[in-house]
Amino acid sequence: MSRIPAPARKASRRIHWILGVGLILVIAMIGAALAFQPQNSSPSSTASWSFPTASPSNAPRNAQRGSPGEKGPRSERRGPLGEADGVVPDGVTVFDDAIAAVVNLDPGLLKALRRAATDAANEEIEFYVNSGWRSPAYQNQILREAISEYGSEKEAARWVATAATSLHVKGEAVDIGRSDATAWLSKNGSEYGLCQIYRNEAWHYELRPEAIDHGCPRMYADPTQDLRMRK
Repeated sequence: MSRIPAPARKASRRIHWILGVGLILVIAMIGAALAFQPQNSSPSSTASWSFPTASPSNAPRNAQRGSPGEKGPRSERRGPLGEADGVVPDGVTVFDDAIAAVVNLDPGLLKALRRAATDAANEEIEFYVNSGWRSPAYQNQILREAISEYGSEKEAARWVATAATSLHVKGEAVDIGRSDATAWLSKNGSEYGLCQIYRNEAWHYELRPEAIDHGCPRMYADPTQDLRMRK
């Protein structure tokens, strides 16, 4: 193998040194460029890290209420009325303590109903509740439906009172279901102070304690004849 002259070896080392220094400078420049780029990223590159802002459609419901002076309903009530308003499911009796329409009745009325129902059970008759206590909102809904059904407020008043006058809202009236129970009450109700008040409503009963000794008072033809409904 031939020997390389000394001048040639020196020239080769110089070339390698220059290439090495150049490579180091290139790497340093690339690193500086990469470190500088995030500070100057375009808005489109940073947007992918931002959180979406709430729009009016997905904002909390109570945040969409109207401003002062703005027209439109501002009620917080949502959804249909339920048992808490006095709606009665099927099969409820006067002994159901978990139903608002029953437990919110006047205590004296409820006590008389349960006494009568206990005695009626001996004849295999059960007192079902079609309606009892009602919230004002529920009463107003029933009235609106009656006006729609009967065609006028005047005709609807023969069957449904306003929330301000309704004895159901006050917890002082109950509508008993099934004809055998109402027939039993028609015959025996006065012994417990329970009286039918309106001739056109065989199911509507109220407490009249004096009826125990003196019998039930004369019935009104319908609620429009009742002075209590004219307040």
